[in-house]
Amino acid sequence: MTAATDTLLYTLEHCDMVEIDGLHAFEFSLDEDDNLHIECMDGRAAKHWEFTPEQVKAATFDPTLQSWLITGDTGEHRLVCLTAIGGHDDEDDLNEDA
Repeated sequence: MTAATDTLLYTLEHCDMVEIDGLHAFEFSLDEDDNLHIECMDGRAAKHWEFTPEQVKAATFDPTLQSWLITGDTGEHRLVCLTAIGGHDDEDDLNEDA
């Protein structure tokens, strides 16, 4: 990470998926006030976390585990921000005119 990108807010704005405490979130978002909302399923139980902008700003990056530590109202949580990898088959586009 570089100095310009070493905040959790920046990382969240540029990632596709989030894992919190080992659970893959099916939904995460930043609202208009930069509150972070994370939702996931743990078995049959729906879980929801909300973090204030101050809590997001205070998060620290753990380079050893490549994750963020964020402290919310329910304690400390570990966030892993992931980027999805997509593929595109350019070969099909080239063969359409054949």
